[in-house]
Amino acid sequence: MRHLSARLIVPALCAFLSVSSPVSAALPLGVDGQNLPSLAPMLKKATPAVVNISTKTKIQVEDNPLMRDPFFRHFFEIPNAPRERETSSLGSGVIVDARNGYILTNNHVIDKADEILVTLHDGRQLSAKLVGTDPESDVAVIKVEPKNLEELPIADSSQLQVGDFVVAIGNPFGLGQTVTSGIVSALGRSGLGIEGYEDFIQTDASINPGNSGGALVNLKGELIGINTAILAPNGGNVGIGFAIPSNMAANIKTTLIEHGVIRRGLLGVNIQDLSPDLAQAFGLNQTQGAVITAIQPGSPAAKAGIEPGDIVLAVNDRKIKSGAEVRNIVGLLQIGDKVHLDVLRRGETASLTAEIAAPKLTQEDGKKIHPKLTGTILGNAPPNAPTEGVIVEKIHSASYAFRAGLRPGDLLTMANRQPVRTLEDLRTAAHGRNELLLNIQRGDGAFFVMLR
Repeated sequence: MRHLSARLIVPALCAFLSVSSPVSAALPLGVDGQNLPSLAPMLKKATPAVVNISTKTKIQVEDNPLMRDPFFRHFFEIPNAPRERETSSLGSGVIVDARNGYILTNNHVIDKADEILVTLHDGRQLSAKLVGTDPESDVAVIKVEPKNLEELPIADSSQLQVGDFVVAIGNPFGLGQTVTSGIVSALGRSGLGIEGYEDFIQTDASINPGNSGGALVNLKGELIGINTAILAPNGGNVGIGFAIPSNMAANIKTTLIEHGVIRRGLLGVNIQDLSPDLAQAFGLNQTQGAVITAIQPGSPAAKAGIEPGDIVLAVNDRKIKSGAEVRNIVGLLQIGDKVHLDVLRRGETASLTAEIAAPKLTQEDGKKIHPKLTGTILGNAPPNAPTEGVIVEKIHSASYAFRAGLRPGDLLTMANRQPVRTLEDLRTAAHGRNELLLNIQRGDGAFFVMLR
């Protein structure tokens, strides 16, 4: 009831302020005998769980070419030890497990840090160690000594709605802990190119540099997101901030604590959004969903019976609006997890179940396969390739392989007269051999190249 009444009083308060006495007059503590709504009681409980994080990183300084000359260094008595400079950064974090001292933050806050220092709300400074990090989602977990800590309870971010009031707590510009408020502006924001896996909460609560890793909380003081990024053409807040949903952050936290790394698996599908044109082509009335465009041979999707042209309606009982949602859900699953897909196929619905498998090697530096392939980046041929094989994704124009005739887009189908379907096949065929005889398919033609 208190939560609801506070929302109802806000418009009345705004009207009161617009007609009140001059600005210099103090605000009243109540109106008609009722206390004015305030976030202060909630913040007294929530802010002790939000910490400031400072890091120090040592970077090796690139020397002038003269400094690499041993005679020059000896003549001027310059030490041989490489020169280093120290950089520092500031961010925020959220204590989510007071008993064990675990803190959630962003990967980019602590990335490559040599030292991590956590400053608590009461002024204590604690040294932290890295537990694990996931650059793809920009989530990291660090740990401090668990002594007299306060934690934030984690709310179910799937229950959020556009228009819900939220509060951002963090350390903007290194000024110290700061609180801003706003609403949920949008949900499920993706395709921003900020992280590999994006399912952001968008908010107009002011988020500025240094807020990264801080808390986005609801009016109950529960964690609903980790502040991550801002849309700021001029470097400042313009009312568009993004936070990682608490459900995603909590799942990643659990995995990082248990394993130290995220072990993402493979479903084996290519997917795109269901556009109005595609919906019309498939004879559908709906315009939300995702279309399976290709299946990797031998993948969990192929074994589950998923087919190109299937329209994904739901994944693990979550309704799907876009291809990005499918990617985010599958990307958070671990090897061995089951994934249930509701699909529409030729006008009929079907439920399919696949088991997430360990990803196969899909890209490799050529020099790790054979010295003569130094300067190339190789990958397994995509599902839409004319045949199975290994594709030359990139090649340096100064490399031996380029001079021998290899070009980007070439498909290697045989090596030393052995069929090549995958990178593993190429590695096996090249192992222990000084020479490498490659059969290459380029466009409609095919030819041999000898690397010796």
